[in-house]
Amino acid sequence: MMLGKIKYGKIAIVIFLTVLIWVWVDLALDEEFTVPKATINVAFKPNLLVSFDDKPKATIDNIVLKGPASKVAEVRRKLNDGSLVLDFFLDPEREGMTTAGPRTLTVLDFIKRSEKMKELSGLTVEACEPEMLDVSVVGLVERAVDIECFDESGAPLAVASIEPLKVDMFVPADSRLKAQVQLTRGEIDQARLSVVVKTPYVVLAEGQTRQAPKPVQIKMPPEADLLSEYTIKEAKLGFILSANLVGEYKPDVINHNDVVRPFTILATMEAKLAYESQPFQMTLYILDDDAKKGPEEEQRRKVVYNFPEEFVRIDEIRLKNPQQPAEAKFKLIRLTSVPAPPEMVD
Repeated sequence: MMLGKIKYGKIAIVIFLTVLIWVWVDLALDEEFTVPKATINVAFKPNLLVSFDDKPKATIDNIVLKGPASKVAEVRRKLNDGSLVLDFFLDPEREGMTTAGPRTLTVLDFIKRSEKMKELSGLTVEACEPEMLDVSVVGLVERAVDIECFDESGAPLAVASIEPLKVDMFVPADSRLKAQVQLTRGEIDQARLSVVVKTPYVVLAEGQTRQAPKPVQIKMPPEADLLSEYTIKEAKLGFILSANLVGEYKPDVINHNDVVRPFTILATMEAKLAYESQPFQMTLYILDDDAKKGPEEEQRRKVVYNFPEEFVRIDEIRLKNPQQPAEAKFKLIRLTSVPAPPEMVD
């Protein structure tokens, strides 16, 4: 008996219809699943500082995604194995956030039209928390800023030289920010022998730093034990009075000899000679409030040592015992008195 002809056309139609039914069933059986957390980061713009409550990124909770069961299973698997991270990037220009001031971001709408959701074609976003986010936009201007150095604990470091002294950075127009450089213990030791090359940065807000376009060369001063001890035997004491007190009062330092008695400094020879060549090695500041006390009342104040700033900055001069500066005991003597106005005679 002969077999009938196989009708391949009908078989193909049956297969096609079967696949179509399965696809329709898959599409009809949409599932929802919730992603516990995701983040919104801000795309970098050199002339803008955009933040969420002064933070560089925002956390979004409970993002509800919906789509075909197969697509949901695929995305869930990728999230679990780490091959997919649900991060979103806010482009200030695209969102119309290019001028300074507060803004509000509608989170659900933002996520729906994000590039990330375009990658997850077939899924839709149904809900998320919070619904709104406050966004702060600060304009930045480019200017040359000073540089300061710190150690790993955050303590300021006195440097011998920084080349160049300033770097061009984008900072808020009304700020007095300085660029920072942090040096490790090893880098500090190296910088005492030669230069260390580091790239400065500015801290614009919590977690938001910007690096300078070019590095700088830093040289540290010699160690303290390379400084020598010198005794200053003939210190001179000067006074600084406010403009309101000049010509009205004269300070009388009761313990003058104790204040100017010999003291020891640690310094290089150059720094020591520069210090001794100044008109006054110490200064006593007299304040307006000092005049409010009685002329017989004894007052006390620590003197200021007028170490040359250029040597202080590179740590080449200091008191041997910085915790024991001289303290002046003084009284204010009034030099003039305001005459009483003449009596009017009728």
